[in-house]
Formats: sequence, structure tokens, C-alpha cells
Amino acid sequence: MSNTFDLVVIGGGPGGYAAALYGASAGLQVALVEKDALGGTCLNRGCIPAKAFLETAAVKRHVEHSADFGIESSAPTVDFAVTQARKQKIVAGLVGGIGAMCKGRKVEVFNGVGSLGADRTVTVQMNEGATETITGTNVLLATGSVPRLIPNFERGGPIMTSDEVLDLEHVPGRVAVIGGGAIGCEFASTFADLGAEVTILEGLPKILPGLDNDVANVVVRSFKKKGITIKTGVMVNGHTPNDNGGTTVAFGDGESVEVDAVIVSVGRRPFADQLGLDGTAVKVSERGFVEVDEFCQTGEPGVYAIGDLIDTPQLAHVGYAEAVMVVKHLLGESPMPVMYDRVPWAIYCHPEVAWAGPGEDACKEAGIDVLVAKHPYKFNSRAQIVGETEGMVKVVAKKNADGTAGQVLGVHMVGPWVTEQLSGGYLAVNWEATVDEVAEFIQPHPSLSELFGETMLTLTGRNFNG
Repeated sequence: MSNTFDLVVIGGGPGGYAAALYGASAGLQVALVEKDALGGTCLNRGCIPAKAFLETAAVKRHVEHSADFGIESSAPTVDFAVTQARKQKIVAGLVGGIGAMCKGRKVEVFNGVGSLGADRTVTVQMNEGATETITGTNVLLATGSVPRLIPNFERGGPIMTSDEVLDLEHVPGRVAVIGGGAIGCEFASTFADLGAEVTILEGLPKILPGLDNDVANVVVRSFKKKGITIKTGVMVNGHTPNDNGGTTVAFGDGESVEVDAVIVSVGRRPFADQLGLDGTAVKVSERGFVEVDEFCQTGEPGVYAIGDLIDTPQLAHVGYAEAVMVVKHLLGESPMPVMYDRVPWAIYCHPEVAWAGPGEDACKEAGIDVLVAKHPYKFNSRAQIVGETEGMVKVVAKKNADGTAGQVLGVHMVGPWVTEQLSGGYLAVNWEATVDEVAEFIQPHPSLSELFGETMLTLTGRNFNG
């Protein structure tokens, strides 16, 4: 193996492997250091396995409602061991695919823990025990994040983080989810649809904080219909295990809930623990984030950091975008910085949530005068055909001086497959398009995406569907 590279990447998650593959496609000699399986948290213990579980829940819902479509079936039963095996097969295939692409593009993969020292020298403690020293003209730190923990809820037994819950081979009968953010709501939705009794415990006044209120309220109503108990504005105090493998969680002012499993989902912290950084000018903040500028450059010349390791949205696709920007920057191609206030967001609970740009409340808090249009899926023909009529599309536009709707500021969706429909709204927001411009575009009929077009058309002052 060579020990000098154009780019050394520490961390093989979405940001890291994307930078390695993109850099190799640009002609760079690249080394990729990863202590575990390629793909990082997203592929092995996060996005992909969680969505595989959500798809199992969706299939169960479809079977339960098959009679509505004239298809008679018996009541579905869940064999979660099969679900787990299917998830593992998907993950293994994708991990193998990344490895094959690295081999095909001559990216040298070092399986071990990489630590950065002076002069862009990376020491790799290989998994089999040997030590390798490699040097990069440029080094990219992309070691990601790990689940945050809370006092009195140490991992083990019925207490799980997202890492452990994705290895379950059965559906717990009663589940408490601590944390009502995106990840917590995805797990709550999954296990409720699979038949568990679910309780969400959230310290803030509402679940999904930061969402547009209209969108969040749709999710809350849907969750309550599923039988999910939502407790907001409460702090968890501890838990008392029982003899059956479960535990009783104490929260709020003397309240408690007896459950078989607890999912601690209170966010993730950056994982800079093993990076070393001795003899470098790389700075780590009090909150654990590596400090970077708008081009993801650290204080050490030639050293960059991306993904969950820095204080930007913890989204795999943001890591991809940062990876592309970094490679372009080190090649001297003058890329645009990532516009973090306009990135696409997606939550895969049922109903799904997706948005780009600020919501109505955020705009008003910022002193921006806006016009808003909302259309529900219940009147959409395709939504009625597929039997998924819950949700809406909401468009937030800047109010012109003459009172008309101008630039599209935000597009917010909740409902069937909205994570697949957001691209049009994302483009409108990021191209700084006006309502009149977007309303000119034709949407296919019948389609769920028609609702985006109709909502935009309403903001022109005229429409034909409500």
C-alpha cells in the first residue's frame, strides 16, 4: 500500500464514503479509514435499517385494510425475526456495494481507527493489531456521531438507544420512547403500527419541535388515532426494572408507565473521541463539534470536517453535499457553500413529513410578511385511490408590496409519500422562484404531486380546486 495520498478520509459513513468516491472520480488518490463496516451509522444502525422496519409496518397496514380494496385476507401476524433478516440482507448488500465501488475506483480502505497528528499525518490502529501511518495532501474528518445518553438510563436490558433497537427480533408489547424528535417519532410510529402500546415522553411543550405548527398538528392527530400516548413538557426521572425483563419509567410529577422496552432517543452527539488531533490547530467546541468555516475547513491547513462531526443539520444528504463541496474546494473549483437554511428535511413516520425552507411561524418571528396557502390530501384523487388521505401541502411565500404572493420561502408537506414529492418544493425554494413562476409548471394527473401545484396556484389568487 502507498502511504501518501491526495486525500485521506477518516470515517466511512455517508459523508466520508461520498467524499472518497467523488474524489476518486475526480482523479484523486484517496484513502478511506473506517473502524467498522462501511456506510457508517446511516447504513448500519440508522436511516436504512429504520426505514426497513417502517416498510414492514406499512405492509402490515396495507394487509389490515386490504378488504377496503376488495381483497380478503386473514388478520396479519408479525414475524419480526424475518423483518430483521430482511433488514440485514438490505444492509449487507448496500455495504458490499460501497466496498465494490471503492475497489473499482482504487480507493484504499484501511480497516481501523484513524487519528490525526501534525502535518496531516494519520495513524491507523488496524483492527487486526498492526499500525499504519499515512499522509494526505488533504485530510477529511468524518467520524459522525453516536446516540446521546441521559442519566439513570444506561444501556442494557429493556433500555435501548437506536443502536440496540434495530437489532430486536421481536416487537415489544409496551414501549416508551424518550424524545419526541424525528428519530423518536419514527420508532413510535413503527412499533405502534406493528401492534405495540407506545408512549412518547418529551420534555419540550410539543413533539417534533421546529416543525411548522400545522404540519406537526397533523402528526399529533394521526399518532393519537394509532393509540400512541403523547406526554409533553415532562422530564423522565428514572426507571425501576421488574422481574419480567421490563421496567417502570417515572416521569413528570409522580407519573409512571410500565413498559417492556425503553427507546432513548434524545439526539446524537458528535464523535471526535478517537481523532487525536495532537499537534494540530483543529478546534473542538465545548459541545463536541469540530469547528469549521463555510467551506468546512478547520483551523489546520488542508484539514476539513463534515457531517455529524460539525454543527450542521444531522442529515446524510447534507453530509453528501458537504463532501462534494469539500472535494471541489480542495481542487480549487470555487464551490458555493451549502445553504443550510434551505436543505430538504424528511421524517419517515406515518404520516410522512417533508419540508424545505422556513415555516409560517418562523417567518413571522423573523419579521417577514408572508402569504400562505394550504390544501388537504383528502380532496386529491390519487390520495383517495391509494387510501391515504391524511395530510396537506402548505406553501409559504413572501408578500409583495402590492399584496400579491412573491418568492417561495418554504414548502411543507405531511401525508402519503411526501418524502418522494418534496423535490419540486426544494427546487422552488432554492432557486428563489416566485409563486407565479412555479404555478406555470404542469403536474401529472392523477398524482399526489398535483397538490403541490394546486397549492402554488392558489397563491396566484386563482384556482380550480378549492
